[in-house]
Amino acid sequence: MKLSLTTWSLRGLTLDEAAGFSRVLGIGALDLGYFYKPGLDREALIADPDGMAERVLKLGVALPNLYHLFGGSLSDRNLADPRYRTQNEADFRQVVRFARRAGLGSVFVLPGVVNPGQDRAAALVESAESLRRLVAIAAPEGIQLTIEPHVHSYLESPTLVLDLLDRVPGLKLVLDYAHFVCLGYRQEEIDVLAPHAAHVHLRQARMGVLQCKLSLGTLNFPAMLGTLRAAGYDGYLAIEYVHQDYMDGLHDDVLTETIDMRDCVREWLA
Repeated sequence: MKLSLTTWSLRGLTLDEAAGFSRVLGIGALDLGYFYKPGLDREALIADPDGMAERVLKLGVALPNLYHLFGGSLSDRNLADPRYRTQNEADFRQVVRFARRAGLGSVFVLPGVVNPGQDRAAALVESAESLRRLVAIAAPEGIQLTIEPHVHSYLESPTLVLDLLDRVPGLKLVLDYAHFVCLGYRQEEIDVLAPHAAHVHLRQARMGVLQCKLSLGTLNFPAMLGTLRAAGYDGYLAIEYVHQDYMDGLHDDVLTETIDMRDCVREWLA
């Protein structure tokens, strides 16, 4: 297992500075996204995936994963809304081209929300259909499609996640235990998802709090890492402390918590 940082954790840095910061911390890997100062320009990437790939390859760090958001919010053009499938698929073909040219192993998208007139079951059905089509675009190019179950999506329980995975062969997870712990699930209830992980996000959490200081949460990281290893996971662990309004993530020192999490993982791996 190897560590990575995320560009959306480093919101005040340029992309080149974020890559340099990752090297300074001895990590040397950076997950890409579209948010804040180091974020990629989504429209530019879709218009010229080859040019954007050339840009990120000059960063000099490993690039494990891209977080692709189809619209401008969690609900905009979300995968549980069938009206946007054709547009989303067209964009995703360009995203996959970028990922292949830039040497990324995976792309993660969000599963979707409960749209007007839907319940969770209907959202899952529509999302599964969208995801099957996206897997069919990504897999032939050697890119692993992943989703992140998250708070405020339709996919807020391990049981629903397993149901979705059964419906979409080839789909894997970006697994962030924090989203489930925040909703009240015990860590051992989340462990069933570890065999389906293709990428992992790390931050501390507790019931009702999506992100908190390492010393103030309930996640047992040595136990989590042991579960992942037992499941055969040997991919990246992306440290994902953020400073943003979503779920009140405004109160932690991102630098300090990132370093503390780095050291926690290093100690266990050693």
